[in-house]
Amino acid sequence: MFGVIGPDGAGKTTTLRLVCGLLKPDAGQVRTLGADPFRNRRVATSSIGYLSQRFSLYGDLTIDENIAFFARVHGVRDFEARRARLLDLTGLQTFRDRRADRLSGGMKQKLALACTLVHEPPLLVLDEPTTGVDPVSRREFWKLLAEFLSQGLTILFATPYLDEAERCGRVVLLSEGRVLALDRPAALQAASVGQIVEVVASPPRRALRLLREQLGDERVQLFGDRLHVRTEHGSDPEAIGAVLAAGGIQVTHSRRITPTLEDVFIEKLREQDGSRSGAMRQ
Repeated sequence: MFGVIGPDGAGKTTTLRLVCGLLKPDAGQVRTLGADPFRNRRVATSSIGYLSQRFSLYGDLTIDENIAFFARVHGVRDFEARRARLLDLTGLQTFRDRRADRLSGGMKQKLALACTLVHEPPLLVLDEPTTGVDPVSRREFWKLLAEFLSQGLTILFATPYLDEAERCGRVVLLSEGRVLALDRPAALQAASVGQIVEVVASPPRRALRLLREQLGDERVQLFGDRLHVRTEHGSDPEAIGAVLAAGGIQVTHSRRITPTLEDVFIEKLREQDGSRSGAMRQ
């Protein structure tokens, strides 16, 4: 599984559409499974399963009818056994006669996945498939992906969620169409500059303001009720706690942690902004 990671507008969907041959590149070359997907449409349609951001199935058709339709579009004959296996895997077997427009958000995603895989492509391309899906359905969707990965499927996965990115074998971090970093998640985290001290303090927003006044805005981020403070190697977490305590803020705990991918992404964005500022001054 290869993750394409970035916020809205980073270029994730454009990248996936280039890989699928839906867009022609303005410059450079794209090769998918050894072929130009824009020119060689047969490779693209037969070898790629593409799940877009929007639910694009037919609401007035049942689950069974939707899968059958996509099987016939791809020229799949005798698809009944394959459909039955996909229905079992996705847990849609008992709902096979239900119309698609009467399904929940999570069930719709499962149906879309089944339709995408009915022609057994070697490459599955997913564009933010868990956005807007409830946590339970999101967890079930990831179980499905793990099952397909174990069967040898290659997955190209775009997501704005950095916790999902940590499940990938490799990731690329995108911002405004530019590559910030590309490597294994663990390697990116290990190569992160400095260390992260996690602080739980109350009230957290007041603690955020105080630490930013002391250390700078770019070195302190708030994630829920936890502060991530970027420090130099060897900095003492207790020292950060002491600064907060002196400001009348209650500190529950402070400890060093491994930088998350979100920490890495923020660091890379800061480096990009620094490079731009330097170029403008020149």
